[in-house]
Parts: sequence; structure tokens; C-alpha cells
Amino acid sequence: MANKKQLRIGLVGTGFMGRTHSNGYKRIGDFFPDLQYRPVLKAVCARREDKVKAFAEQWGYESYETDYKKLIARNDIDAIDICTPNDSHAEIAIAAAAAGKIILCEKPLARNVEEAQKMVDAIEKAGVANTVWYNYRRLPAVTLAKQIVESGKLGKIFHYRANFLQDWTISADLPQGGEGLWRMDINAAGSGVTGDLLAHCIDTAMWINGAITDVSAVTETFIKERMHQLTGKVQKVGIDDACIFHCHFSNGSLGLFESTRYARGHKALYTFEINGADASIRWNLHDLNRLEYFDHRDESIVRGWRSILVTDGDQPYMKRWWVPGLNIGYEHSFVHQVADFLESLEKGAPCEPTFRNALLTQKVCEAVIESANSRSWKDTGVK
Repeated sequence: MANKKQLRIGLVGTGFMGRTHSNGYKRIGDFFPDLQYRPVLKAVCARREDKVKAFAEQWGYESYETDYKKLIARNDIDAIDICTPNDSHAEIAIAAAAAGKIILCEKPLARNVEEAQKMVDAIEKAGVANTVWYNYRRLPAVTLAKQIVESGKLGKIFHYRANFLQDWTISADLPQGGEGLWRMDINAAGSGVTGDLLAHCIDTAMWINGAITDVSAVTETFIKERMHQLTGKVQKVGIDDACIFHCHFSNGSLGLFESTRYARGHKALYTFEINGADASIRWNLHDLNRLEYFDHRDESIVRGWRSILVTDGDQPYMKRWWVPGLNIGYEHSFVHQVADFLESLEKGAPCEPTFRNALLTQKVCEAVIESANSRSWKDTGVK
């Protein structure tokens, strides 16, 4: 550790993502010992002192704050990691950039394009290193899918389809807003499944298959009114409970995307499939170490879908873990993102998705909502 450069982390937010990021930082020294940088869990910040103190003790942070401005002002903090609800991403990131801090931000980048653009402008003016936690890119099977597409094995791409299905908001008794349910509040979240779930699908799709240029979408809010936890009043629900859209990619392929929180029996079903002239691939989060591959060039008597278990040392990231045949899990995607970010600091190179890259996903999300509201095709402004 004495020969390593420290990256002193100031984490803002103690929810689910705060836990996944903290776990990512803590695993680096064990499984990526060759990296020059080492994360140091310097301080964590949240408004409730009892909660943030307990989080700091559990995860091994040296100290805590209850005001993010005090955290940013500290000289012993190198990087600010934003794990708060979407409505505070912009203000924290802009303040951190002005202070010259490195910034890591949970997805989506912001509630809308206007906020996201201000964040991009701020970090680029400050010249600080930055990344956005679209973690599914870092699952080995998903990274392998990108490598296969880039190799040309699929041939000309015709179709990209993806879905992200959950069922946790079906009950009409579920309130909106407040701690734990801010994703149900339009003012805190900016959108519903589009920004929360489809943003992941969109980011992965454009990373693998190129820009989404225009969209035609349908959204639905199935339960129109819910009690708000903070006010105790029943009020209109502003988020989208479900969204379906189709699109064109810049490479001429078609895309079909669906997300909902009303798919009974699904807790987190994220899948994608890509069809090319010569071959196809598909992936399922529920079997995240496996990539399915079909090659039409195989002899007809053996042609069919093959199952690739992505655990060998020559496959993405896997040389860092166990022996071939043994799986890794969801949490490893965050470890891999930390590792990639630390390596980018060593090399002085961007770690995608950067804020600017995540802005493109934000533009597609906003075009999806605008398309659904206007019942018309919308250009995304992404090329």
C-alpha cells in the first residue's frame, strides 16, 4: 500500500448504490493488485446522522458528513461519488467540479438533458476525470458480446431488441416519493422506467451497436394517483410505469425496447438479443455468466444455438477471479468499473461512459418521453 497512489473517496448517499460502490472499492486491492491507485474510504455523506454513522461503521469509512458541501470542501477528499436520487446529481456534480474533484456519478446522469448538459459543461470546464456507473457494460458476458460484434462475426446487424422487466410497483397501495420510493416521484426521478431501467438498455445498446438516431414510443401510467409519503396527500403520478419504443440505429439496424414495473413474476429480467446476417447473440441477466450464440455458417446438421459459459481466463475480466467454470455475480460489475476507472487515471485516458457519453443516453431517454407524449417520431440528436 505504501507504494500505491491513494484515491480518497467521498461517497454521497447510503442507499443500495452506495453499498454496491463501496463493495467495489473494497475488493480492488485483493483482485487487482497491479493497479497503481488504491481507493481509500475516507468519508461518506447523508443527511441523517444516525444512518450515515452506521453506514460508515459497517463499510469502513474513516468519517462521515451530513452536508455534501462540507464533504466537497475537505482537502482530504480526491473523488466525489454521487449515489443520491436523480434530482441532486447536477448540484452535487457541478459543485464538486468547481472544487476540482474527480467525479463518479450513478446513472442516469440527471433528470433531463438540460441538467445533464450543465453537468457536462462543468466537468469539462474544470478538466476533472469523470465516469457514470452504467455497470452492466462491465459484466464479462456483455463485454464479450461487444467484442463479438466488433469482430464482425455477426455480419451486418439487422435487429437489436432489449427488455427490462420488474413487478414491484403493481400494488395501488404503494406510496410515491420519500425515502426508498423516490423513483416513484417525477420531481425526484425525472421519469419512471425510462430513466431507471431503459437507460441501462439504451447505454448498452449504443455501446455495442452504435447511435440511436430516432425513436417512436408509447408509455403508460397504470395507477394515476398515489399517496405521497412526504405530504400524506393523494396526488397525480407523473412517472411512466411502462414504456415500449422502437428506433433506428445509425448502422441501419432496427431496435425494439420494452420496460415495465408491471410484469408479474419478474424482479429484474434484463435481456438483449442482436441479429446479424451471419450470426446472432443473446444475453439474460438471470444467467449473467452465459452468452448464447448462433452461427448460420455452421454445418446444417449441427447448426443451433450454443451456450458460452464466460468464465475462462481469456474472456473479459475473468483472469482476475476464480478457475474456469466458476461464476461471478452482479456485484463484480462494480468492481470492474472501479478497476477500469483507476486504470484510466494511471493512463490519463477517459473512462467510458464519461459524462459526455452518458449525455447521449439522456438525449435518447428524453426523446422517448417526448415521442410518447406527442405520439410522433422524435430525433434524438445522437449521431
